[in-house]
Amino acid sequence: MNRRLSQFSSIFGVALLLAGLSAGQTFQGFSPDSSAKQAEIESKFKAIPTPDEARRQHRIFTAEPHPAGSERNNELARYIAEEWKKQGLEDIVLRRYDVFSSDPKETMLEMVAPVHYKASLREAAYDEDPDTKNPNVSSAWMGMSKSGDITAPVIYAHSGNPEDFALLKKNGIDVKGKIVIVRYSNPYSYRGFKALTAEKEGAAAILIYSDPAEDGYKKGKVFPEGPWGPETHLQRGAIEYDFQQAGDPTTPGWPSLPGAKHIPVEQASPVPKIMALPLSWHDAKPLLENMDGPVAPNDWQGGLPIKYRLGGDRVRVHLKIQMEETIKPNYVVEGRIRGSEYPDQWVLAGNHRDAWVFGGVDPSSGTASMMELTRGLGSLAKQGIRPKRTMVFLSWDGEETSYAGSAEWSEQFAHELRQKAVAYLNVDSSTSGPNFQGSSVGSLAPLLVDASKAVQDPSGKPLYAAWQISRAEDLQERNDSDPLTDFNLTETRIGSGSDYAALLDHVGVPVMDLSFDGPYGVYHSVYDDFYWMNHFGDPGYHYHTLMAQLWGVLALRLANADFLPYDFGSYGGHIRKYLDTLGKKNDLSKLNLRSLRTSVDQFQQAGEKLNGTIAAALSSGKIDPQLADQINRGMMAIERNWLTPEGIPGRPWYKHVVYACRYTYAHLELPGLTEAVEKQDLATAQQQAAILESALRKNAELVNQLNEQLACAGGITKQGVALCLAP
Repeated sequence: MNRRLSQFSSIFGVALLLAGLSAGQTFQGFSPDSSAKQAEIESKFKAIPTPDEARRQHRIFTAEPHPAGSERNNELARYIAEEWKKQGLEDIVLRRYDVFSSDPKETMLEMVAPVHYKASLREAAYDEDPDTKNPNVSSAWMGMSKSGDITAPVIYAHSGNPEDFALLKKNGIDVKGKIVIVRYSNPYSYRGFKALTAEKEGAAAILIYSDPAEDGYKKGKVFPEGPWGPETHLQRGAIEYDFQQAGDPTTPGWPSLPGAKHIPVEQASPVPKIMALPLSWHDAKPLLENMDGPVAPNDWQGGLPIKYRLGGDRVRVHLKIQMEETIKPNYVVEGRIRGSEYPDQWVLAGNHRDAWVFGGVDPSSGTASMMELTRGLGSLAKQGIRPKRTMVFLSWDGEETSYAGSAEWSEQFAHELRQKAVAYLNVDSSTSGPNFQGSSVGSLAPLLVDASKAVQDPSGKPLYAAWQISRAEDLQERNDSDPLTDFNLTETRIGSGSDYAALLDHVGVPVMDLSFDGPYGVYHSVYDDFYWMNHFGDPGYHYHTLMAQLWGVLALRLANADFLPYDFGSYGGHIRKYLDTLGKKNDLSKLNLRSLRTSVDQFQQAGEKLNGTIAAALSSGKIDPQLADQINRGMMAIERNWLTPEGIPGRPWYKHVVYACRYTYAHLELPGLTEAVEKQDLATAQQQAAILESALRKNAELVNQLNEQLACAGGITKQGVALCLAP
């Protein structure tokens, strides 16, 4: 076999020379002729999105608060459906899911000792920004908080992570029955993990506030003079334990369609059993500055001009939270451009619509870019330029509370998606600044790198060049010693925190997540609005437009490629990196991972061979469409093969053996193996290693079969040189 492959490589090189081609003259997955046609299509598409139209759409979506389940959010769903019809999209439908919802009826917080202070739980209005005076803006609240009415002492628990509570115990401080106040957060962790940790420690309630050290004046100028959070800004948010199961917590594993069974909320494990409320630092400061108890460690000291203490019994507060728990309709808007050749192969693109308030960045910047994406692709369709594969566009609902729309939709169409989905391209927040952040599963990472060379950054550079600069800075900040190359330009440690989670982790659809980032201290607050975007995030809306262009190029590449632009050699390389990283951080000497490492190598080698065979077939210019379709369908099965029916230990909803998220939302690769190793559960770790190895062997075998099928199908020649060598 090795001799034959060596012969094949030599002949492949000759074929490239005969063709006079270089890698830069063709697109990944496209023949030379197809590349030329694709370049023309992309050029026409990129000329359509405009900053003015992106700004116009952005204003529509930021005109009023529109949380999930609100009438305004439902109006926007209908607006999107009508706009998509005008733009030329097809098969437009509003899909309804009846989702367990938790909305505030009353929230109140007052300090009753040692002095009296009643928290405003409101954000200050500014004359410069009329939207901050909108009477429909809510006060402070957190989705999925438990209702209650308590008076109790307050304890400062830093970021609310397990190690923080361990330090409190060392200082003799018991939080049982008390109220803990924690920060948003250094290092960052999902507020739901903070709530779960406090719940496990026996706390009665958790207050989560924005310290100026994290997102306020310690970072720079604050709103309305700068992008950082002002004194009264509130970071609303949900605390559902969606790291255990995403979507409607009362329909675990099945879609919450009208009439569906809902289990009692008391039986829904993702629903917290603790009261929770967000605070501004304006409302947190009176509590913190009156605390007694030991002085907090230096790394617990924040940005306020006070001495942070751990607390004891001196500060007591009265907290009242009354939530209304109901089943509410959430609406996913779905539209398509039907494929001309492979209508049952789907390229998915989506953004969530619901926002905590106006959602200037999160998610309305993404929604504005999506409307330009669909306008551009719809315009091409009207001109008769139809993609080969079907494009499916999705406006999700309920992302901010539990990924409700994307999770329920994924559960409803799981079977079809596992047969038809090519990839899902997610944009949550399109832009809060100029620094591109691109992440994907390992097989799609090279595609994103290639596509970044096809669009121009507003700085005048290709996006690829601008991305290299910002990515190098990111790697330096996290002390990553690896030199920057195309291999690690795309972030393949993708974690969670947006709608791609359900599609990847539960259904096995390969995903990308795209954004432009910058200084952004008003997350989930009233100040995340149209004014903020026009003054700080993207004045001129050039990055909104660039996002629409990049998104469209990626969708068109996936939709039109002769061979789907997956790279399983890249995927194998990244999986090896994940395993190496696990070994650097943990002692693996008591585990037998030799055969697992061999399986990783075999999968990577199989992927690299297939890359070469596909390149040879493409350069030959003679592609049998039926054979290409068979190869593409085989490649589409690779991501599904990472799913394990029983799911990862303790979290059966999460079924992917390569990707999941930690409870903090942080990335978690090789999740079953990694979590067992970190718990020092050697038996489970060895079992999970075997499951991972089985998936790797299955995929390596499949990739090798595809390679043989393509290389030896006959007819792949270039000027009489056979590219398939029979045994």
